[in-house]
Amino acid sequence: MSPNPQWDVPRALGVARLFHLVCGVRDACVTPFLTLYLRQLGVTAPWVGVLMGTKHLVAACWTPFCAFLAKRYHKRRMFLTGSLLGSAGASLLMVLIPPADRNPGNYFCNGSNRVISTVLPRTVTMTSIQGSVPNHWAGAPSLPGSRHTRALDTSGFPNGFGNDQEGLQAYLVDSVAEARITTQDHHPVTSGLRVNSQEGTFEVVNATLGPLPGSTTLGSPGNLSKAQRDAQALSHSLKGPQWTLILSLGFVVFWELLTAPLAQVADDSLYEYLDFVDATDRNRDLWLWRLLGMSAGVCGIAALVGHLECFLVTNGPRGVIHFYSYALLSTLALALSTAFPVPIDQKQGPSYKTIKALSLIRSDARLILLAFTVLWIGATASTVQNFLFWHMKDHGSSELVMGFSVALSSLGEILFHPFRTWLLRKLSRVGVLGLGLGCLALQLLYYSFIWSWWSVLPVQILSAISSGALWWAVGVSIEDLSTSGVERSLGTLFRGHFYESGGSLGSFAGGFVVMRFGIAVLYQACCVVLLLWLALFLSTQSRLPREQRINYSKLLTVEGSDASDSEQGSERDWLVKAMREEREDLKG
Repeated sequence: MSPNPQWDVPRALGVARLFHLVCGVRDACVTPFLTLYLRQLGVTAPWVGVLMGTKHLVAACWTPFCAFLAKRYHKRRMFLTGSLLGSAGASLLMVLIPPADRNPGNYFCNGSNRVISTVLPRTVTMTSIQGSVPNHWAGAPSLPGSRHTRALDTSGFPNGFGNDQEGLQAYLVDSVAEARITTQDHHPVTSGLRVNSQEGTFEVVNATLGPLPGSTTLGSPGNLSKAQRDAQALSHSLKGPQWTLILSLGFVVFWELLTAPLAQVADDSLYEYLDFVDATDRNRDLWLWRLLGMSAGVCGIAALVGHLECFLVTNGPRGVIHFYSYALLSTLALALSTAFPVPIDQKQGPSYKTIKALSLIRSDARLILLAFTVLWIGATASTVQNFLFWHMKDHGSSELVMGFSVALSSLGEILFHPFRTWLLRKLSRVGVLGLGLGCLALQLLYYSFIWSWWSVLPVQILSAISSGALWWAVGVSIEDLSTSGVERSLGTLFRGHFYESGGSLGSFAGGFVVMRFGIAVLYQACCVVLLLWLALFLSTQSRLPREQRINYSKLLTVEGSDASDSEQGSERDWLVKAMREEREDLKG
């Protein structure tokens, strides 16, 4: 125990670890599944990209501003409490967003019935209900090849189609054609439907509705050309259900404004608390606790949703339990935040370390190259965060399998961490950085060829290198290339501003690529971009001037932990040697 309770370091570290563990579980409840929930609401791929891109952009710009205000006006405790309390309330607003198809029968849970819905445009709904329904529709032939009987709700058809079979079929085929905004047949707008543009028919799941008497084909002169139909499909996807899009965008931005400052303010607070007693090296393992929380939380919430949601939420779209769990865990984190270490005697005066870090980046070609590398990492990682679960869902994966894939990725990073020093010594920071980029490109290529609900699991172990080792190399590069006093500001700039800006860019572009070409093509394109950048990075890195800066604060930390107080002479020796080596490097 420290004599002054304000600087009780063991207790502070214990509270901080528990706080990061709970926050990891909390984030795992929603963050991996957010785009999947938006898809279930009927939000199309380009708009999901816009929503997530805006979310990353808010985080990139708003987080450093809030961290500055919290430090400048000594309001870190208030920011922690306000962020947790506000984000809990904002998450509950997400359950108020109406789905694109507002038919109550299309909810996942509806009383005692389990309803699997397919959202069609123009208020036409198709449902598959456990039970018996008449297997006929306006005198049309029965639907062969299906295990369950099907019924078509025609309440949304325009007036006059009740007895006009030819007009009704043409209306349906044109509606489904407009809704096809990707090259895949599993988009939520067309899930379970396939349009046969040659025969003028559409398929419902595994059942095909044959041509009705007197029907015409889409290729006849009276129908639109393929280019016109594609243009109409694009127009339909960009218009979207207005209220669903407006509320989704507003709530996501509001939620991010409240959530974004939490991690940075907490890290700054703990760092300054430990810096006062020269113990900053003891907080380097906090990310492990957050990853452990993510691993446990993502599997736990997926199991909860899969088995208990219809008992807990009997009337609403699938996924709302994610937000209720997030709010509950935010309340628990709020209780822990009252004991979170916040230094009272904070340093006075303005700090210009961020400006110094930006100036250092501008003057160093190696840091500029590293900044662009982190930008591309963020862009490609955002495509995985946004659309990998869509891709898995299209191949029959459950949310439990999706959660298990995230847990495998996080556990791989944790288990591989003891080999960090050995790997960096064997390959150097540039070699580890290149290895990480190569593994990330390989993962993306593999994602584009997944063939079953489980096929994504084996490649997740590569995240130990494509995420863990990659960021180790980035961190070591920042330490080697930075000057004394700005290492932490430089690292925050890379992980916050550059990475989040890359995520915003990747989200904006990725949504439109998915709309036009599909998810598989998106991952193949990201793989090619990463490999091209890897080749450029390695070829450019060897041609840049080698300038090794000596970080005296880092040397003092290392020497202080190894040397005794009686070894003052040796301390002078290493300092003189370091200064001599620096002068020789500058002359060379």
